[in-house]
Amino acid sequence: MSSERLQKIIAAAGIASRRAAEKLIASGAVELNGQIVTELGTKADPERDHIRVNGKLLRGPERHIYLLMNKPKGYVTTVHDPEGRPTVMDLLRGIRVRVYPVGRLDYASEGLLLLTNDGELAQGLMKASSHVPKTYVVKVARTPDEAGLQRLRRGLMISDERRFRGLNRAGEDARGPKNSRTRKSGRVKTAPAKIRLIRESDNPWYEVTLIEGKNRQIRRMFEEIGHHVEKIKRVRYGPLSLDLPPGEFRRLSMGEIAKLRSAVHA
Repeated sequence: MSSERLQKIIAAAGIASRRAAEKLIASGAVELNGQIVTELGTKADPERDHIRVNGKLLRGPERHIYLLMNKPKGYVTTVHDPEGRPTVMDLLRGIRVRVYPVGRLDYASEGLLLLTNDGELAQGLMKASSHVPKTYVVKVARTPDEAGLQRLRRGLMISDERRFRGLNRAGEDARGPKNSRTRKSGRVKTAPAKIRLIRESDNPWYEVTLIEGKNRQIRRMFEEIGHHVEKIKRVRYGPLSLDLPPGEFRRLSMGEIAKLRSAVHA
C-alpha cells in the first residue's frame, strides 16, 4: 500500500476524526517507528510502519484489508459455491488475507463489489438503516411509461423474497446457494429510488440509485411495472466509483476507507 498522511491513517482506523487526528499529531501523541512526530504532512505506510497513538499500537489497518472489484458476469458473490460455479474469490490474485464480499451482486449482474475482513464496517454498510446509496446502470426490455417510473421513484410493493439456509444432517447451516431456498412471505414496500434515463432506445438504459438492498430488488421492481431487466451494472457505492476493467480489483486508499466509515455514520 502506498504512503498516506498520518491523519488519514488514524481516521481510517476509527481512532478519531481527521481533524481530531491532526490535533493528536500536533500535541505529540503520535509516534512513527518509535519517534514522536508533530508535522501534519508526515506520511506512513500502515502495512510496514509502526504507528502508536497515545502509546497504543495502531492495529486496524494492519489487520484489515479493503478491496474494490469490478465483478464480471458469470461469477457468484460467495466464498464457496457447492455447484462448482466460479466465485469472486477466484479473481483475488496475490491476496493472502481472507476477505468476504460486502453484500451480493447476482450471478448475471456485474460492477462494483467491496470485499473486506472488517466485519464491523461490512455490517454497517449492509444495514438498511445506514442508507448508503448504491447506483446502477440498468438495461430494460421495452420503454416503461412515466406512470410506472413514478411508482419506482415513490416506492412500490414487491414480493418479499428472502434467502434462508437449510440444515445439514449434523444440524449445522448448509452453506451455499445450492442449499438456499427462496421464501416468499407477502409483500414489502421499497424505499424511494432515483431513476434517470441515460440512453434512449427500444430497450433503454436507466441510472437507478437505491438506499437499500433487498434480494434481486431492481429486477423485482421493474417486473412489478411489467418490464424485464436485461442487464445490471453497479457503478457507485457510497463515495466510491467503479474505475476498473471487469475482473480486476484494487485496494482502497486510507482516504476512501475514511469516507466509507463516514458514509455509514452520516
